[in-house]
Amino acid sequence: MSQHTETENPLGNAPVNQLLLRFAIPSIIAMLVSALYNIVDQFFIGRSVGMLGNAATNVAFPLTITCTAISLMCGIGGAANFNLALGGGMKKEAQRYAGNAVFMLFSIGLILCITVRLFLEPLMVLFGATPDILDYSLTYTGITSFGFPFLILTTGGSNLIRADGSPKFSMLCTLTGAIINTILDPLFIFTFDMGMAGAALATVIGQVVSGIMVIGYLMRFKTVRLTLSSLNPVPSHCLEIASLGLAPFLNQMAMMIIQIVLNNSLRYYGGLSSYGSDIPLACAGIITKVNMIFFSLVIGLSQGLQPIISFNYGAKQYRRVKEAYLKAVAIATCISSLSFLCFQLFPRQIISVFGSGSEEYYRFAEQYFRIYLFFTFINGLQPITANFFTSIGKPYKGIFISLTRQILFLLPLILILPRIFGIDGIMYSAPVADLMAAIAAITFATKELKLLSKKEEDKKA
Repeated sequence: MSQHTETENPLGNAPVNQLLLRFAIPSIIAMLVSALYNIVDQFFIGRSVGMLGNAATNVAFPLTITCTAISLMCGIGGAANFNLALGGGMKKEAQRYAGNAVFMLFSIGLILCITVRLFLEPLMVLFGATPDILDYSLTYTGITSFGFPFLILTTGGSNLIRADGSPKFSMLCTLTGAIINTILDPLFIFTFDMGMAGAALATVIGQVVSGIMVIGYLMRFKTVRLTLSSLNPVPSHCLEIASLGLAPFLNQMAMMIIQIVLNNSLRYYGGLSSYGSDIPLACAGIITKVNMIFFSLVIGLSQGLQPIISFNYGAKQYRRVKEAYLKAVAIATCISSLSFLCFQLFPRQIISVFGSGSEEYYRFAEQYFRIYLFFTFINGLQPITANFFTSIGKPYKGIFISLTRQILFLLPLILILPRIFGIDGIMYSAPVADLMAAIAAITFATKELKLLSKKEEDKKA
């Protein structure tokens, strides 16, 4: 049965280059589009509301990260289990994993939406809102929270759609939502003069349309048939999905914690500097979103890699697993190097896209770009390696690598360095953490690749 599946499924025999192109490009475009949701809002808000509006979207950003975290946990965890079961010839199990992943996506999205509605103001204050920014962030998040179940279903469901062999459709779902958001943003903000509320409403409408498209696809799944009974949660399956999706989930949640600590540190140490609190918050918000474009490329690549690695590992094709990982690392390094050059050479030009500010504002932004993102050229290694371990069914190694940069290195540095260097300490914390995380990823990956080579030799013997 396993051999039959392997022969039948292109994941087991098509050239790896071809598969990477087929799965990674739509996935990259989908992630890029997802990042552009925030960028588009940032662009139009910067041009209409101004710096305080930009700062407000930064304060609300931890919730967007939470949505992504839930999506990746259920989506990648569901897709990895689905592909491992399919690669091993267990169709019934594959069906159950896909169905349970869909159940988890929608139910957790609904719980998050209700929680945010109940505790909106305390959450905004916790995330770093200053008195000047609070009202803007309440307006924006109060509306965008209604879109959370659809955003989570779209982002997580896209992983399942890719695992089912339809990467182009998964891209189309996200793309449609982003196009709707881009059209409605200027219409609501400028024509109807709705300001922050208009940007938020445009975002929600785009997310709802994308979510409906994902639901439509899931009803006509190709490799297995998703029935209502496959949606019934099985605790053991839900745990396995959560276990394989835990690495990307914790990586995103770590990003959220960092974002909250960062916002509060910028507010505090900015207040002690010549810049004040609002300039650092606004600049950091824009730079985080711009950096998200780079990360979307790398995470999109790692998501496209997942079905190739999971299937071939399940089918004991270890040579193909190694080949796919190394090629993905090479592509990620090229993307990282190009991003590094952009951040170092054109910081003022990039920041100017999102509205104007004082000379002080630009000076801080340039400095932040160049220092905070200095090691961008090695930042592709960590997400690719963490997802690699998840894809071969070794979630704990994936979790550890996911947590190295954010929790083990960056968080302590953000808390310690500003005490010594003031607001500059916040900027220097990131490149130190990036370097240490890259070293950890290389160490773990080297050991695993040697193990795969040994397994390949044992198989031949």
